Amino acid sequence: MSDGLRASRAGGCRVVVVGASMAGMLAAAAVKDHVGSVGSVEIVEAHEVPEGPEPRTGVPQAVHIHFLQTGGIEAVEALLPGTGDLLTAAGAHRIPVTTNMVVHSPEGWYRRWRRSTHQLISASRDLMDSVVRKQVFADPRVGLRTHTKVVGLLGDRRAVTGVRLRAADGTETDLRADLVVDASGRATRLPRWLEGLGITGLTQDEVDSGLVYASRVYRAPVPARDWPFVGVQADPRLPGPAKSGGILPIEGGRWHVSLMGAPGGRPTRAPDAFVPFARTLRHPVLADLLTHAEPLTDVAVTHSTANRRHHYERLRAWPEGLVALGDSVAAFNPVYGQGMSVAVQGALALRDVWADGPAPGLARRAQRAVARSVDAAWALSTGQDIHFSTTNGRRPGVADRLLHRYVSRLSRTATGSFHAATALTDVLALQAPPTSLVGPRMLLTALAGPLRPPLDEPCFTEAERRLLDKLAGPEPVER
Repeated sequence: MSDGLRASRAGGCRVVVVGASMAGMLAAAAVKDHVGSVGSVEIVEAHEVPEGPEPRTGVPQAVHIHFLQTGGIEAVEALLPGTGDLLTAAGAHRIPVTTNMVVHSPEGWYRRWRRSTHQLISASRDLMDSVVRKQVFADPRVGLRTHTKVVGLLGDRRAVTGVRLRAADGTETDLRADLVVDASGRATRLPRWLEGLGITGLTQDEVDSGLVYASRVYRAPVPARDWPFVGVQADPRLPGPAKSGGILPIEGGRWHVSLMGAPGGRPTRAPDAFVPFARTLRHPVLADLLTHAEPLTDVAVTHSTANRRHHYERLRAWPEGLVALGDSVAAFNPVYGQGMSVAVQGALALRDVWADGPAPGLARRAQRAVARSVDAAWALSTGQDIHFSTTNGRRPGVADRLLHRYVSRLSRTATGSFHAATALTDVLALQAPPTSLVGPRMLLTALAGPLRPPLDEPCFTEAERRLLDKLAGPEPVER
């Protein structure tokens, strides 16, 4: 334990956060109440940070759909109370699950149960970032240093004592700290920095389905408030490249639309090809809806969608004064919408470990707690991606195939069973571990199968149908 952390109760300590990402902001929120009355948290960012809901350089994923899962909402409320209400006041949408969702899973259309047990918060990434930033920087102990790169760690294999900075003019200085939190994202240099301290043996897992994301923002042709999330998921059992897509209502009466495709069937940047690609999904509902919507942006494409995880928690040596969070630890295929929720759960884990009081091994305990917050999402995303024929990094074994068949049966059951749908949502919302799906009651539920007949069309309400039929004119939207 560093002397600074030991002194934090009596006076104050300095925490340096690498990166003004969402994970970086959440890290600052996690530690700001533990630095002491005269302590400080300094966020170091290589780029400019906007004051309002504007694009931030270095966040290519911001152009794609984002939402907070229920588990993420609960964690961010614990770190920054009132965040959900601030987001909705700024225009974000609360979407009850599955009450306000029209989703075509590989096993069929999910029902829109009237009883809602979970929710999503959907908004543009720019709005989410700005609301969180405003709350974090409202604390005078949190500061920001922009146009500055962290180029290395200070200290040795036993303890990190700060960071080496490089300013925009190339000058380098040392910034001492009692705790350094790496939240620099997928491009993290932490593995190299650890080697520089003499810490080797880091292992990394990568599962890459080869998925490409193409996204565009539209003006919604119907009132966006209370409009459902509409999604068509890929089915790994079908021949040909996997394709999926979703329409998410966001602030400003807009739809954020993302389409995904694996090698051999990837979307492109061509504006005229966006809706035709949507029509090649397993169901044309997205294309039918977009036919009546006005595009507001160009098509943005991202190829960096691999699941990648650094196992810092397995290292034999871990220095005091260092913790990694967010995509620096694990980055996920964005199709599953887990990244932000995992980041905030990791930040909450850091806060809770530090709340136990400073003691030797605090950083290692915090890193292991962050790893545990990653486990469920990692199992979900890689457990699905390994079944696509285009995936590199890992192939399914016998146990994987058996588990996939069981989860597929449970998903089919969920199309007609509220109990099964709720249990699945508990896991997908990061509120329960995947092991909760194999208890005796769930095994019996899966064995019994769906209690209602399958739906053969998108489950729009009558009010939504009237709006869509009015848009379509004499030709009603496909049912």
